[in-house]
Amino acid sequence: MEDFTNKNHDESFDKPKETDQNEMNKTIIQPDGNDLQTIEEQAKSQGTVHHSSKNTSSNPNNDLNEDKHKKKRKPIAKTIGSNLLVGIISSVLTVALVSYFGFPANGNDDGNTKSDAKVVQPVSKDAVYTSTFTKADQATIADIVEEMSPTIVGVINLQKMQSQFNLQSDSVPTGSGSGVIFKKDNKYGYIITNNHVIEGANEIQVSLYSGEKVKAEVVGADALTDLAVLKIDGKYVNEVASFGDSSQLRTGDEVIAIGNPLGEEFSRTVTQGIVSATDRSISVNTSAGEWEITAIQTDAAINPGNSGGALINANGEVIGINSLKIAEDGVEGLGFAIPSNDVIPIAEELINKGEIKRPYLGIQMYDVANIVQFYRQSMFGNLENGIVVAAVEPGSPAAKAGLKVNDVIVGIDGNEIKNVTELRKYLYSKVTPGNSVKIDFYRDGKKQTVTVETTSS
Repeated sequence: MEDFTNKNHDESFDKPKETDQNEMNKTIIQPDGNDLQTIEEQAKSQGTVHHSSKNTSSNPNNDLNEDKHKKKRKPIAKTIGSNLLVGIISSVLTVALVSYFGFPANGNDDGNTKSDAKVVQPVSKDAVYTSTFTKADQATIADIVEEMSPTIVGVINLQKMQSQFNLQSDSVPTGSGSGVIFKKDNKYGYIITNNHVIEGANEIQVSLYSGEKVKAEVVGADALTDLAVLKIDGKYVNEVASFGDSSQLRTGDEVIAIGNPLGEEFSRTVTQGIVSATDRSISVNTSAGEWEITAIQTDAAINPGNSGGALINANGEVIGINSLKIAEDGVEGLGFAIPSNDVIPIAEELINKGEIKRPYLGIQMYDVANIVQFYRQSMFGNLENGIVVAAVEPGSPAAKAGLKVNDVIVGIDGNEIKNVTELRKYLYSKVTPGNSVKIDFYRDGKKQTVTVETTSS
């Protein structure tokens, strides 16, 4: 269940020199009464006092002088008008520059001018919040959840229990988990879940997004990989989950988990986290024996009931099936999911064949390391690792190759083998049923090699 902020840009400006500012102040005249009065006083001192347009004198010389005074007033009026216009334009430009570039009119706030001063750009009121869960061109968490939720189902394990009040057996819920609808054909919708969710069930119900419960059938299950495929009537399936490439995951990628922790009461709970690791090897005990799964580790909350649910990336693609968590006092955020690249081939094989065919040797075995040291040394000397053959099935590939009880297997096809898990891991991932393998083993302290032709399990 992939991280995206606006940035300011640096730009440098030179602070105006103090002398330049004084020169500017000299050329700007504010249109207030005091300045006009000053001009008149200057005019009086120069003998250019202006009188009212009314003139009671009939002296022609006075008329001539008045005309001369009018001519002298015209340059002064033009000067005042020009200065007023310059002042208005300068004020407007100053306010505009301060508003646009975001710096104080009197210089930097700290009084120091720096060539690399940052320019603060105003934040647009139309800015849209984008979740840090996704990139700008991807959907938000809410979008992904809304799209994926119809493909997540609840899986209910029903087993027959004898009633305390009569001899009849009733099917009662004994466990629950989650599942993901991943495929649909003309008849059925197919659901991936964990094997441990449906193991031992007499009947299985699926709780759909609509809340409706329908009966499901097991198509196939595999205990070692802890995967199972169910099918329901195709009429109940409207949407199918999209699966992504788990090999593209990186540690730190953000993911979400959707499932039904603790049952139907908390159905389709969404939790968010990151990919803590992409390739963890986790040893598990299954009904088919010990196994080591390769898993995606996440700190998204995984709880009982989440098993079989989806781990989803930022593209809204399922990249894992949530399967287990480490639950110990003081431990949090250790959940694990089976990678989608491992899930899909298993699911397809279960649909096509109903089971997983694996190479078969025909032996029972246990680890040398699990034997008490006293007995180990008395039986196998200095050997500390390897696999003890506990039993050989008559007519099996191992019997035909000549392996015997108490032989200690230490290698296969030239690869060192320390325990049962490593042997199974190699056989089930590297060998196809019918292929031959070379087994290295010790018998009576001597190392030997035999070729075993495997069959299908």
